[in-house]
Order: sequence, then structure tokens, then C-alpha cells
Amino acid sequence: MRALTRRHFVGGSIAAGATMAGGLPVLPSARAAGPELAPELPEGTRASAVLDSLPGKKPLIKLTYRPPNYETPIEYFREAITPNDAFFVRYHLAFIPEVDAKSWRLSVGGDGANGQAQLTLDELKALPPVEVVAVNQCSGNRRGLFQPHVPGVQWAYGAMGCARWKGVRLKDLLDQVGVKKEAVEIAFEGADGPVADKTPDFVKSLPVWKAVEDTTLVAYEMNGQPLPHFNGFPVRLVVPGWTGTYWMKHLTTIRALLRPEANFWMSSAYRIPLGRFPLVTRFTSQDTAANTPITEMVVNSLVTSHRDGAEVQAGSPVGGVAWDGGYGIRAVEVSRDGGMSWSAATLGPDLGRYAFRTWSFRLKDKGRQTVMARAINTIGATQTAALIANPAGYHHNVMHSVWLSVI
Repeated sequence: MRALTRRHFVGGSIAAGATMAGGLPVLPSARAAGPELAPELPEGTRASAVLDSLPGKKPLIKLTYRPPNYETPIEYFREAITPNDAFFVRYHLAFIPEVDAKSWRLSVGGDGANGQAQLTLDELKALPPVEVVAVNQCSGNRRGLFQPHVPGVQWAYGAMGCARWKGVRLKDLLDQVGVKKEAVEIAFEGADGPVADKTPDFVKSLPVWKAVEDTTLVAYEMNGQPLPHFNGFPVRLVVPGWTGTYWMKHLTTIRALLRPEANFWMSSAYRIPLGRFPLVTRFTSQDTAANTPITEMVVNSLVTSHRDGAEVQAGSPVGGVAWDGGYGIRAVEVSRDGGMSWSAATLGPDLGRYAFRTWSFRLKDKGRQTVMARAINTIGATQTAALIANPAGYHHNVMHSVWLSVI
């Protein structure tokens, strides 16, 4: 595996006309007009964000380039499935390798396993395949909308996407090496890495009970195609219901552990204050007296059919998507009077409890009005009306609204 250079990119050479910046290829012809940005974003983000394309991607909202962090424009969330070429890109580390699928190997073992195994991509694909439709959402999605602002990548609404993932159960791989009953966590490493020696390598872990769920996959396909490079080629971890920090890209190593993983990305990063959020599942082997790792996504929804100030014909629908940590969306409600009263929206097809659920609502009354949406899941959790403050800017699920002119 090699870092991307001026001459190489996954699967072959960089497209003609591409240039390089910071070791990553850029297609200059793919630049577009400035993106429409939320007014709540920090001024610095609003001044620097542009629509730009990585190879294989449509123009996305570039927030940082090294490492690459590119946000999906909100209009791509009008359908339940997010196209591969519009799917967001999130990296912590700037050394992103070119992975040769033929020489790639996945190592499975660790001190919490009875044996060791190494699989090629063909051997992995020979195992029983499983598919799941699931939302991959960065833990910090909508961080840029926090007031007051908090440090980190200043995402608006698009650090997420929903895809149909195909791969093998992680449980089936662990069964090949035999997980000891004393094992407490399963750790994961990918091929990407830090540029500077002092930067900690990105290593994540899951509690054993989550790792062996039937829907936790080592995936090699996304929406019926091989994983795009910037979404984890050749394989990535898929952890439905939990935030994207656990969805390790370019997966190379799986280790069963007898002790909790103690690296920076587990012990210090991606943590939330204990008791602050109404979560059901916890990662107890990583708990401290003050905080706990972020785990499941909170219930959420967006209005995606129209932007602020749009004109809508009376009787036409507005709509969007709703999602949660896997309990399933029971209802989406719409208010046009600032939350004083609510009406039920019509839910779209159910693609599975981890997927986006589309919704729609027809506007009948003419005039300027603010349309607000809130999702409710099957265990009764509802979006919040007020931001739940936390130092890292996680779990933003304040009810989303847009103002529209109904004519």
C-alpha cells in the first residue's frame, strides 16, 4: 500500500487534467459555484468552504483538504439512499494509502482470540454475504451549528449518508479464530495513518456484544458497487445504529482484546458527558466517572425538499428524512406555528430500522410559514427543541425548520 502520489490513484492513474494539493488529487474542472451554507456556521467556515470534487465524487462541500473532510449537500437527502458519488468523506489522518485489492489482507486475531487468520478479498467474498441498509453519520454532524461554537470540523447537515452495504458478518470472521470468553472488546485498524510520528494512529474498538450482532459487517460493497476509495476501499466496518467513528475504513486488522483499548481515540476522543443524553446502549468497559464513549445515534430528522425562502405551490408536499439508532421511526410530525400544534406526516417506504425513513407533508394554507419537523422513534424518543450542550459538539438533533412562501 502506498500513499497517493502524483502518478497513482486507486485502480489506476489519476484522471487527465488533475492536479495535486497536499498529496491528494483534485479535479479542477469539478469546481462549482459556492455552496449554500447555513447562516449559523462560523464566519471562517462560511468564507473558506467551497464546492469541490475528489476523484469519483460529485461536487461536495469541502471543509478541510488535508485530511479530506467533504460534506454532502442537503438536497441529496431527498431520497432514502445516498448515491456513492455524493456520499460524504471523513478522515482523521492525512496519509491515505492506495490499496491494491490483490495484495490486501485482513488479519484477525489478538490476545483475546484462540487463533489467528488472514484473509484475501476473494476469501472474504466467499463467505456468506449479508446486506443491511444503514445510515453512516459522523458523530459531529451539525457541529458547526452549535451556539456557542465548539472546536472540530464545522459540519452543517451533510456529514452523513444512507447506503445499502454488503459484506460478511464480523461474527463469522471472529468465529474463525474463536473469541475467548474473557475478551471484552474487539479492536480495529485501517490502512490510513498519521503523517507525523507524534500523531496517534486511528484505532477504535467495540464491546464484544456489539461486534457479534448480526448487522455488524465487514463490507466490500456499497449500493451494489465496490466501495469508493474515499469511503473505505476495499473493505470497511459497518456498525448500524452507532455513529461513524466506529465505521473503520480501509480495514486491515481485527483484534480481540482481553483489556479495554486505551489509545487516544478511545480514552480521550469521541466521548460525551455521562448522563447527558437519553441513550439506551452504553459502552461500559470504556466508562469513566465523568464520561462515556459516544455510541448510538439519537433520533433526528431534516427538511430536505426545500431551502429557506423557497416558493411552494399550495397543495404541494414538503418532505425529508428521519433516522435514529436502530429502534425505527414511528412517526414524523410537522408544525407550521412554531411548535404550538403538530400534524402527522406521511412516512415513506421502510427500508429497515437503521435506514433513512423518508416523509412528506402537503402544505394547503397560503402565505409565508415556517415548517418545522420532529421525528419520534418506536421507544418514544423525540427530537429536542433545545440544544444539548457538550464540549465536542456531538448529537445535534434540534428540530429542523425552514421558512417557505406558499403560493
